[in-house]
Amino acid sequence: MADELKRLIRDIPDFPKPGILFRDITPLLSDHAGFRLVVNTLKQRYEGRKIDKIAAIESRGFLFGTPLGYQLGVGVVPMRKPGKLPYKTIRESYALEYGEAALEIHKDAVRPGDQVLIMDDLLATGGTASAAVSLVEKLGGEVVEVCFVIELAGLNGRSRIEGVPVFSLVSYD
Repeated sequence: MADELKRLIRDIPDFPKPGILFRDITPLLSDHAGFRLVVNTLKQRYEGRKIDKIAAIESRGFLFGTPLGYQLGVGVVPMRKPGKLPYKTIRESYALEYGEAALEIHKDAVRPGDQVLIMDDLLATGGTASAAVSLVEKLGGEVVEVCFVIELAGLNGRSRIEGVPVFSLVSYD
Protein backbone atom coordinates (compact mmCIF):
# COMPACT_ATOMS: atom_id res chain seq x y z
CA MET A 1 0.00 0.00 0.00
CA ALA A 2 2.81 2.45 0.82
CA ASP A 3 4.27 2.09 -2.68
CA GLU A 4 0.85 2.71 -4.22
CA LEU A 5 0.47 5.90 -2.18
CA LYS A 6 4.02 7.05 -2.95
CA ARG A 7 3.19 6.90 -6.65
CA LEU A 8 0.46 9.47 -5.94
CA ILE A 9 2.70 11.83 -3.96
CA ARG A 10 4.60 14.25 -6.17
CA ASP A 11 8.11 15.49 -5.31
CA ILE A 12 8.67 19.19 -5.91
CA PRO A 13 12.30 20.25 -5.46
CA ASP A 14 13.18 23.67 -4.05
CA PHE A 15 9.70 24.46 -2.72
CA PRO A 16 8.91 26.60 -0.79
CA LYS A 17 12.60 27.54 -0.79
CA PRO A 18 15.86 26.19 -2.24
CA GLY A 19 17.03 22.94 -0.72
CA ILE A 20 13.56 21.76 0.37
CA LEU A 21 11.99 18.70 -1.30
CA PHE A 22 8.23 19.22 -0.94
CA ARG A 23 5.98 16.14 -0.82
CA ASP A 24 2.85 17.24 -2.68
CA ILE A 25 -0.35 15.34 -1.80
CA THR A 26 -2.59 17.05 -4.37
CA PRO A 27 -2.27 14.15 -6.86
CA LEU A 28 -3.28 11.77 -4.05
CA LEU A 29 -6.28 13.93 -3.17
CA SER A 30 -7.40 14.14 -6.79
CA ASP A 31 -7.19 10.37 -7.28
CA HIS A 32 -10.45 8.97 -5.89
CA ALA A 33 -9.03 5.45 -5.43
CA GLY A 34 -5.92 6.71 -3.65
CA PHE A 35 -7.85 9.07 -1.40
CA ARG A 36 -10.32 6.30 -0.60
CA LEU A 37 -7.41 3.95 0.18
CA VAL A 38 -6.04 6.43 2.75
CA VAL A 39 -9.38 7.01 4.47
CA ASN A 40 -10.39 3.34 4.45
CA THR A 41 -6.99 2.19 5.73
CA LEU A 42 -7.18 4.66 8.60
CA LYS A 43 -10.79 3.68 9.28
CA GLN A 44 -9.72 0.03 9.60
CA ARG A 45 -6.89 1.02 11.94
CA TYR A 46 -9.10 2.99 14.33
CA GLU A 47 -12.44 1.22 14.02
CA GLY A 48 -13.46 -0.30 17.33
CA ARG A 49 -11.01 1.81 19.33
CA LYS A 50 -12.30 4.28 21.88
CA ILE A 51 -12.04 7.63 20.08
CA ASP A 52 -14.32 10.54 20.94
CA LYS A 53 -12.85 13.17 18.63
CA ILE A 54 -10.34 13.72 15.89
CA ALA A 55 -8.24 16.87 16.29
CA ALA A 56 -7.31 17.84 12.73
CA ILE A 57 -4.36 20.18 12.25
CA GLU A 58 -4.64 23.08 9.81
CA SER A 59 -4.90 22.79 6.96
CA ARG A 60 -4.20 19.50 5.26
CA GLY A 61 -5.03 17.55 8.41
CA PHE A 62 -8.61 18.72 7.80
CA LEU A 63 -8.63 16.91 4.45
CA PHE A 64 -8.04 13.52 6.06
CA GLY A 65 -9.44 14.04 9.56
CA THR A 66 -12.89 15.10 8.41
CA PRO A 67 -13.76 12.07 6.24
CA LEU A 68 -12.17 9.80 8.84
CA GLY A 69 -14.34 11.35 11.56
CA TYR A 70 -17.39 10.81 9.38
CA GLN A 71 -16.43 7.17 8.79
CA LEU A 72 -15.81 6.53 12.49
CA GLY A 73 -18.87 8.46 13.64
CA VAL A 74 -16.87 10.87 15.82
CA GLY A 75 -16.57 14.66 16.00
CA VAL A 76 -13.78 16.61 14.32
CA VAL A 77 -12.03 19.47 16.11
CA PRO A 78 -9.99 21.99 14.12
CA MET A 79 -6.58 23.11 15.34
CA ARG A 80 -5.63 26.32 13.59
CA LYS A 81 -3.09 29.08 13.30
CA PRO A 82 -3.64 32.01 15.69
CA GLY A 83 -6.59 34.27 14.99
CA LYS A 84 -8.49 31.82 12.77
CA LEU A 85 -10.93 30.38 15.32
CA PRO A 86 -13.93 32.54 16.30
CA TYR A 87 -14.45 31.49 19.92
CA LYS A 88 -12.26 31.48 23.05
CA THR A 89 -9.03 29.57 22.45
CA ILE A 90 -5.88 28.34 24.09
CA ARG A 91 -2.56 28.58 22.29
CA GLU A 92 0.65 26.60 22.17
CA SER A 93 3.77 28.11 20.59
CA TYR A 94 6.56 26.01 19.17
CA ALA A 95 9.93 26.52 17.51
CA LEU A 96 10.56 26.08 13.81
CA GLU A 97 13.93 25.84 12.16
CA TYR A 98 13.39 29.40 10.86
CA GLY A 99 11.39 31.01 13.67
CA GLU A 100 8.35 30.37 15.80
CA ALA A 101 4.75 29.37 15.14
CA ALA A 102 1.65 28.65 17.20
CA LEU A 103 -1.45 26.50 17.15
CA GLU A 104 -4.84 27.19 18.75
CA ILE A 105 -7.91 25.19 19.70
CA HIS A 106 -11.27 26.25 21.11
CA LYS A 107 -11.33 26.01 24.91
CA ASP A 108 -14.46 23.83 24.78
CA ALA A 109 -13.36 21.56 21.90
CA VAL A 110 -12.06 18.76 24.12
CA ARG A 111 -13.54 17.72 27.44
CA PRO A 112 -11.65 16.05 30.29
CA GLY A 113 -11.34 12.36 29.57
CA ASP A 114 -12.03 12.65 25.82
CA GLN A 115 -10.04 10.13 23.80
CA VAL A 116 -8.53 12.14 20.93
CA LEU A 117 -6.84 11.08 17.72
CA ILE A 118 -4.65 13.85 16.26
CA MET A 119 -4.50 13.91 12.44
CA ASP A 120 -2.18 15.72 10.06
CA ASP A 121 -0.87 15.08 6.58
CA LEU A 122 2.86 15.19 7.29
CA LEU A 123 5.32 14.68 10.13
CA ALA A 124 8.56 16.58 9.61
CA THR A 125 10.36 17.99 12.66
CA GLY A 126 7.45 17.29 15.03
CA GLY A 127 6.92 20.80 16.38
CA THR A 128 3.33 21.17 15.22
CA ALA A 129 2.34 17.70 16.38
CA SER A 130 3.97 18.22 19.76
CA ALA A 131 2.03 21.47 20.19
CA ALA A 132 -1.18 19.66 19.23
CA VAL A 133 -0.59 16.98 21.88
CA SER A 134 0.06 19.67 24.48
CA LEU A 135 -3.19 21.50 23.61
CA VAL A 136 -5.31 18.34 23.91
CA GLU A 137 -3.69 17.46 27.22
CA LYS A 138 -4.14 21.01 28.60
CA LEU A 139 -7.88 20.60 28.01
CA GLY A 140 -7.87 17.27 29.86
CA GLY A 141 -8.09 15.04 26.81
CA GLU A 142 -6.06 11.89 26.31
CA VAL A 143 -4.25 11.46 23.00
CA VAL A 144 -4.89 7.98 21.60
CA GLU A 145 -2.38 8.40 18.77
CA VAL A 146 -0.92 11.02 16.43
CA CYS A 147 -1.54 9.97 12.83
CA PHE A 148 0.08 11.14 9.59
CA VAL A 149 -0.23 10.20 5.96
CA ILE A 150 3.47 10.98 5.34
CA GLU A 151 6.47 10.88 7.65
CA LEU A 152 9.86 12.36 6.80
CA ALA A 153 11.71 9.90 9.03
CA GLY A 154 15.12 11.45 8.43
CA LEU A 155 14.02 14.57 10.33
CA ASN A 156 13.29 12.48 13.46
CA GLY A 157 10.04 14.31 14.29
CA ARG A 158 8.82 11.34 16.34
CA SER A 159 11.36 12.18 19.01
CA ARG A 160 9.54 15.47 19.77
CA ILE A 161 6.18 13.75 20.28
CA GLU A 162 6.62 12.36 23.75
CA GLY A 163 4.43 9.89 25.57
CA VAL A 164 1.96 9.03 22.79
CA PRO A 165 1.99 6.56 19.90
CA VAL A 166 2.76 7.86 16.40
CA PHE A 167 1.56 6.25 13.17
CA SER A 168 2.20 7.08 9.52
CA LEU A 169 1.07 5.42 6.31
CA VAL A 170 4.10 6.38 4.20
CA SER A 171 7.66 7.04 5.31
CA TYR A 172 10.52 8.74 3.46
CA ASP A 173 14.11 8.66 4.75
